[in-house]
Amino acid sequence: MQKPVSRRFGVPLSWQLLAVTLFSGSLLLGTGDANAAWSVDPVLRKAEKRYGRSGPAKDRLQAWHDLLEGGRRLTERQQLQAVNREINRQVRFSDDTALWQRRDYWATPVETLAKGAGDCEDFALAKYFTLLQLGIAPDKLRITYARALELNQAHMVVTYYETPDAEPLVLDNLVDDILPASRRTDLALRYAFDTQGLYAVNGRAFKRVGSTTELPFWQGLLARMEKEGFTL
Repeated sequence: MQKPVSRRFGVPLSWQLLAVTLFSGSLLLGTGDANAAWSVDPVLRKAEKRYGRSGPAKDRLQAWHDLLEGGRRLTERQQLQAVNREINRQVRFSDDTALWQRRDYWATPVETLAKGAGDCEDFALAKYFTLLQLGIAPDKLRITYARALELNQAHMVVTYYETPDAEPLVLDNLVDDILPASRRTDLALRYAFDTQGLYAVNGRAFKRVGSTTELPFWQGLLARMEKEGFTL
């Protein structure tokens, strides 16, 4: 189901700069690993101290806890569906200027769920780390920069690869159904990154072009997640 136009886009300056550096051959990225060897309980205890023990933020974070606990019993495809559906349901679209009073800000999953709002990169990051925590192998997931062709705007999604050469499935805040990339004719996948590096995307083919240590927004995100109780 297509979302209203007002919810659609929110990839501002950081992704524009990354696109420029990618295609000019001067990359900002280095190494910066992120794994999911963390327990949700310490994260939620810290979140309670910050956001309170009751109210909408607590309710959304509790629903996320329940998703992480119950999701372990699901198949991988069911996990994808549950995470995509729950994050899309819990989070409304808002750009960074309105939400964080900054031109660009990559929120942690806790920040996004506590606010109940975020732009497309915040949807993607929340889904990515949730799926890692549910046990999906890191090499099956990538955070992917795309171009929304009809409106000629930048966008971010999560892509899932059942096998290394499989057609990716797209998890998106625009469309609730998880569809193969070939059926998302409104999107052109440009490049992606995961815990290991940055890749240029050409159909199903990937070319590694860098790693993630020097991406400031990624490094800032990981630092704030560690303060929130994530073990990365």
